[in-house]
Amino acid sequence: MAQTQPRYPIPTPSTLADTVTGTLSTWAGNFSRNTSTAFGQLRVRDYIRLIVIVGAYCLLRPYLIKIGAKIQAADHARPLDPNEMHSSAAAMSPNQLRGGRGAEYKIPGVDSEDEEEEDGEVQVGAGGFGRKARLRQRRLVREKLAEVERMRLQEEGEKSDREIEEFLVD
Repeated sequence: MAQTQPRYPIPTPSTLADTVTGTLSTWAGNFSRNTSTAFGQLRVRDYIRLIVIVGAYCLLRPYLIKIGAKIQAADHARPLDPNEMHSSAAAMSPNQLRGGRGAEYKIPGVDSEDEEEEDGEVQVGAGGFGRKARLRQRRLVREKLAEVERMRLQEEGEKSDREIEEFLVD
């Protein structure tokens, strides 16, 4: 069986560099030729039309921006209808997902202090994916909280011992 040539040969680095530089030089030539030709073939009427269009844009742009700002300010000042907020395509805003203001959704398996899931009674999602990771994380958080509590109690004990010694040394 004879090997067939690939339809599109894989370029080598040298041919790739040649292709890129050739394309860029073609684009540069087209740009310079088109701009010089475009302005070289204009008649007096075309120059007048171009000046009128650019002048009108320069004169009207500030007014158009002010009109747009007034419309936007009026839209922002308008009170939101409660039904309007829920009519968007997204059922949950990013701030609600992060637990910010208006967070009304509870994520199952998070901030749960009960041991039901460890007994296998509660399953989150189909098949309970991530159950071991949630349990491992929950155990880690509990251990860290217990360690912090032990450190706090130890520091309080040392502090109270220093206070007692202060009164005894007199």
